[in-house]
Amino acid sequence: MSHNTFGHLFRVTSFGESHGPAIGCVVDGCPPGIELTEADIQPWMDKRRPGQSKFVTQRQEPDTVKILSGVFQDERMPAPVTTGTPIGLLIENVDQRSKDYADIRDKYRPGHADYTYEAKYGVRDYRGGGRQSARETATRVAAGAIARKVLDKLYGKVTIRGALVQMGTQKIDRANWSWDAVNNNPFFCPDAKAAPAWEEYLEAIRKNGSSVGAIIEVVAEGIPAGLGAPVYAKLDNELASALMSINAVKGVEIGDGFATAALTGEENADEMRMGNDGKPMFLANHAGGILGGISTGQPIVARFAVKPTSSILSPRKTIEKSGAETEILTKGRHDPCVGIRAVPVGEAMMAIVLADQALRHRGQNG
Repeated sequence: MSHNTFGHLFRVTSFGESHGPAIGCVVDGCPPGIELTEADIQPWMDKRRPGQSKFVTQRQEPDTVKILSGVFQDERMPAPVTTGTPIGLLIENVDQRSKDYADIRDKYRPGHADYTYEAKYGVRDYRGGGRQSARETATRVAAGAIARKVLDKLYGKVTIRGALVQMGTQKIDRANWSWDAVNNNPFFCPDAKAAPAWEEYLEAIRKNGSSVGAIIEVVAEGIPAGLGAPVYAKLDNELASALMSINAVKGVEIGDGFATAALTGEENADEMRMGNDGKPMFLANHAGGILGGISTGQPIVARFAVKPTSSILSPRKTIEKSGAETEILTKGRHDPCVGIRAVPVGEAMMAIVLADQALRHRGQNG
């Protein structure tokens, strides 16, 4: 299987399957001299970790990350630092229940990649989805933690935050947006008033053995103007590609996205004035911090839509590998809204793209 590597100068290659002994990744291109320990990575892993509430899969994975290579420390150094060589990261799988999938080994789950995966490769690891499982995204979060360190080294403090802005039919009221609320409910919801209703809504979905989709918004602040390129390395192009590569994502938009189709030119234009600091300032950010594929210095805003989890308890019509028609229901431990745990994954992919673009910008412009 090819195409397991993402990025240009900051490159991430992931490996492993949902029910294999471990998953992991190799991060290549990280500059030398950046302090890096497992403690720098683990908080982001904990944010994505399964089993933290009844609204996510109950698979109990500690997601403890181990650094295998790419750092060095001796008695002269207060902490390990990156050496500029590939950083190997390993995350052991400790709570697989492969028997849960025995009944579907010859069946294709509707809405899942079972059929297309087998059509392409001729062989399929049906245990938890194998390589196509969202379990792989834990490696992206680990790599994203290193990308954040690179950005902080280059630009000072860069903030990358994500929030769930819609769950199924339930939407936030943007007038109530508070980043402080995001970590005070099990949904990463920025609207504290909406969260209790979301809990009732998803509990009913969960008890019915069904699932719903979600929309996640990710915002990066502290990125200067100039990242990206006007043609084939557009920042929004690569960001959309990164977010679209996350499991179950079916749509991506930058800034106001599809809503700009209903705006006039006057409404959509982000007018400019000169700020008191002698730098340009924008009066709006319909463009999401990117113009002509290049960052403007404003917050970079992206949203992505995640479809409902395909593994559900409700019987669905399908076929077997032999071609026989049958029904299927999926046992096991699954997220009633996979979009919840996609929030830290979206943050990580934003960080990886920005770190890669930052290093490429430095390489060309100094």
